[in-house]
Amino acid sequence: MKIITKTFVLTILLFLSLTHAQAPDSMKILTNYSLFSEYQKNKDCESALPYGWKVIQADPAKFSKWIYYKMEDCFWSLHDSSSTSPELIKSIQDTIVYFYDLAIKYRQQDRGYFQARKAYVSEIWLSLPAEKVIPEYEQAIEWQPEIASFYYDRLGQLYKHNETSENGYKLKALEIYNLLSDREPDNETWSTRKKDLVDNIDELLAIVKAAWEKDKTNPKKAKEYASVALQASVFQESIAPLEFLINLQPDDIGLLSQLASSYQKTDKLNDAEKTYKKIIGLQPDNKDNYFNLGIIYKDMSKFAQARSEFQIASEKGGNWALPIYYEGYLYEQSASNCSDFDRKVVYLLAYLTYKKALGMDNNLQQARDRVSALSGVIPTKEDYFFRGIKSGQVIPITCVGWIGKSVSVP
Repeated sequence: MKIITKTFVLTILLFLSLTHAQAPDSMKILTNYSLFSEYQKNKDCESALPYGWKVIQADPAKFSKWIYYKMEDCFWSLHDSSSTSPELIKSIQDTIVYFYDLAIKYRQQDRGYFQARKAYVSEIWLSLPAEKVIPEYEQAIEWQPEIASFYYDRLGQLYKHNETSENGYKLKALEIYNLLSDREPDNETWSTRKKDLVDNIDELLAIVKAAWEKDKTNPKKAKEYASVALQASVFQESIAPLEFLINLQPDDIGLLSQLASSYQKTDKLNDAEKTYKKIIGLQPDNKDNYFNLGIIYKDMSKFAQARSEFQIASEKGGNWALPIYYEGYLYEQSASNCSDFDRKVVYLLAYLTYKKALGMDNNLQQARDRVSALSGVIPTKEDYFFRGIKSGQVIPITCVGWIGKSVSVP
């Protein structure tokens, strides 16, 4: 036991003289608390704890704002110290749960914290079985949902390692790691934890699908189901939960974009068109929205409308080259409807459009590839000569009605 300083002894004597009018029990509690605090402050926890216990046993509420934290600090310091005797460690382990129960009862505003610590020592110090520890962590999270991610993770791992076909722990673990991913989106640990829960993405999809189908009014479960379906590229599965979520949040652009993409990838092009139009109404300056709608029109063979959207996308993107490349692609695909020289003229329009895109972005390799590929199928000098067409002459494109353009002879 460390020697208490002279100053402290004098302070205690002065304190006792000033409190002579108090009841003897009250004086004893104050004295014991002062002794406990002094020893604890000086890191002499072995000497501090007996006085702390005397205070708590006499009046567990009186110094609850401080004493439970200070006592806990002593318990953990002694338990984790290599110099602590096995007998004292055993004594701490025998009383630690009782201590936390007192802290929870008499420091209600911090009960979530103390409950989480109780769960942890039950798991790690006392090695209690999972069926006893899991409810302790669950109670801590119920009382204090904002509790540290560490305790959520402890519970998630207990769920993982004790899952059976009856208890549904795997889904509960998934819910925990989804919550942690939302809370800490840059922490890769939670994504890794989710992947480790299942043997493959199909198993995970089956789990979240079953969970949502049992509780179809639960937005959180719908979001989990949609998210996993998108990760697994099973786009048909994502549509129902996304539609449900959009009914709740009709102007959520992220959800609308996911739904439009799922419609597109399942060939529900009319639904995709309507959804992209809604997105454009909500976000009219985003170039990607017009580009995506242009792709939908392309897939629907509505080439004139597709071209219009691609041109708007390029303008919104400050001469964005990729939509212009796709404009050239529309011309190239339409050339098959023409014959002989007329087809070559349409290819020339596509060729010139690809070159325009390449001029906007010299690194656009797909445009460079198409320029190279079409260079051998555009009209030659001989083609022009035999038709009496001279350099600089304008040739209207008539074999594809929607194009409505002309090209100039080089």
